[in-house]
Amino acid sequence: MAKTGLVYVAAALAEIAGCFGFWLWLRQGRSALWLLPALLSLALFAWLLTLVDSAAAGRAYAAYGGVYIAASLAWLWAVEGVRPDRWDCIGAVICLIGAALMLLGPRAA
Repeated sequence: MAKTGLVYVAAALAEIAGCFGFWLWLRQGRSALWLLPALLSLALFAWLLTLVDSAAAGRAYAAYGGVYIAASLAWLWAVEGVRPDRWDCIGAVICLIGAALMLLGPRAA
């Protein structure tokens, strides 16, 4: 379970960094050179999700979504300097609870 959590956090950071590179290029007028590290980061994100031990890719991706939401709010605060409000935090907690239910819930044999 710890491995899955670490993979999800690393994947979220890679995905957010990759998307942020595109954001900088398209929305902030930065150099197109930002696209190379952005694409590499997105490729790393996709590879990392293949490391999750799950019988169903869709479930692994769905559970990852909760981690992605929480990591996006951390990025918002750490990189963009915008502090998430209480509603952001409450929403992230709800999403993390949902992710935990998907990952840890009992499954029929």
